[in-house]
Amino acid sequence: MSKMEEAFRRDLNFSGYYPEEVYIVAPGGTVEYSSDLWEIGYRINGDLTYYAYISPLTNNILREMGGVIITSALIALALTFGFWYLLHVIARQRTIEEMKDDFTNNMTHELKTPIAIAYAANDSLLQFPDPNDEARTKKYLTAALEQLSKLSGLVESILAMSMERRKHLAMAKENINLKEFLTKIIEQQKLKTEKTCEFVLECPEDAVVEADPTHFSNVIGNLIDNSIKYSGDSVKIAIKLDSTGLSVSDNGIGIPEKSLPDIWSKFYRVPHGNRTDVRGYGIGLFYVKSIIEKHGWNISVVSRQGKGSIFTIKF
Repeated sequence: MSKMEEAFRRDLNFSGYYPEEVYIVAPGGTVEYSSDLWEIGYRINGDLTYYAYISPLTNNILREMGGVIITSALIALALTFGFWYLLHVIARQRTIEEMKDDFTNNMTHELKTPIAIAYAANDSLLQFPDPNDEARTKKYLTAALEQLSKLSGLVESILAMSMERRKHLAMAKENINLKEFLTKIIEQQKLKTEKTCEFVLECPEDAVVEADPTHFSNVIGNLIDNSIKYSGDSVKIAIKLDSTGLSVSDNGIGIPEKSLPDIWSKFYRVPHGNRTDVRGYGIGLFYVKSIIEKHGWNISVVSRQGKGSIFTIKF
């Protein structure tokens, strides 16, 4: 029996199996073994000749197939991740397409309105001229001028977005006296808005920064314009400068916390269910962040709903 056990173990080893225990027992014989051994009965011409007992080969098989199992698991994991990422990209592309459609619809509407008003005002003056009615003439020309100014602003927004796509757009930097620069922007904003606006400017007389005056003016103007649009009838805007940068704060309706990571994305607009009077295109803050980064600066925002927002530019 011992020789058969050796031969049996050697044959198993030759087949790639290495059980810890191997026993050969004649019919009617006994052997002390652990209860988890496998029992195999061998018969010759239908007669039971002996029993073979071996340690379970499960662990041995798993060990032999470990590489295949791990590789299969990694492949399955990679496929699962790839499928998830594909769905994520498709969903994001769909969202971007929807935002682009909203942008196109809003912009088309906004472009048509000033054109129609300016056309109607000028057509009225041409069709029904009255040199003696100076007040009427001034009224219609003023309306046309306001709408053309609005149209110019819309075109500037589109061009600004288009210019951002030029990745090698160079900033024409020069030293800017911030006190004079910001004061001029504030005066321009006061002329544009119909709301009651209170501006607080805290800036040293000799504060200077190296920036592109045109694009930097658009950045500050955009931040102020948003503060005015997303505030009540009485607006308070504070522009403060310190040794590290500049901040623009307001008392507006604020931005929901869940929307803060997305406000810098192109075509994204913060959903304000109770505000249907404010139209936008979702490109303002995208443009702001792009220009700030081209200057080598950083911009961040802190906002609370109902309390207002603070945009901070770090030079």
